[in-house]
Amino acid sequence: MTLNTRNTAELEHFKTHSETWWDAEGPFRVLHDITPLRMAFIKEKVCIQFNIKEKTSLPLKGLRILDVGCGGGLLCEPLTRLGANVIGIDPVKENIKVAKIHAKEMGLKIVYLDCAVEDLPTDMLPFDVVVASEIIEHVDHPDAFLKACAARLAAHGGMVVTTFNRTFKSYFLGIVAAEYILKWAPSGTHTWEKFMKPEELSKKLVSLGLGNQEITGVRFSPFTRRWEFSSSLDVNYFLWAGCRFTS
Repeated sequence: MTLNTRNTAELEHFKTHSETWWDAEGPFRVLHDITPLRMAFIKEKVCIQFNIKEKTSLPLKGLRILDVGCGGGLLCEPLTRLGANVIGIDPVKENIKVAKIHAKEMGLKIVYLDCAVEDLPTDMLPFDVVVASEIIEHVDHPDAFLKACAARLAAHGGMVVTTFNRTFKSYFLGIVAAEYILKWAPSGTHTWEKFMKPEELSKKLVSLGLGNQEITGVRFSPFTRRWEFSSSLDVNYFLWAGCRFTS
């Protein structure tokens, strides 16, 4: 049977809001707010994996990065600015249209494709890094999704997954508070049952040969009114899973 990780209801939800990807105060406000943390995490782990000095002007120069479920390109653009050769994919055509327009306005050369990860050509060159940020909780067949992502990695590469833990705390803060009280995201954006516990995700990635892992939590501080890294994995967490560097 042909793999299809698309969830029609999820795609329609994001299609409705596709024009607002670059509105920092719009429906994707939280993604804008946590992007500095996402970038800091990705940059640090990738530089360690590839023995790169972080303080160079283009630390990701020459690396091939695939951003799966890229939306409007919120991660593709800063990754490109750090020197990476980025391909962003998303099955929502309207998202890709917005991403292409914005990248052109910014003068950035990014390849965008309106497809799911399982639709990529089989002969496409492997990637040094695959990013799956805030996407696994929106797809069908998450195990197959992770396998399809890992299959796109070069032997020395690594994968970044950012998502929600499946806890009572994440239900209240990530759905009830964020979507219905604070209105940080449109109601119906997330389904708690689709959240994945860190130990579950870690085990799945180990089974795919990605055992070199590091994980950190993320939380919103009511005191600084900013997102910051946290030792708690109760709600949001970032996970890096890499192959051992052998060359």
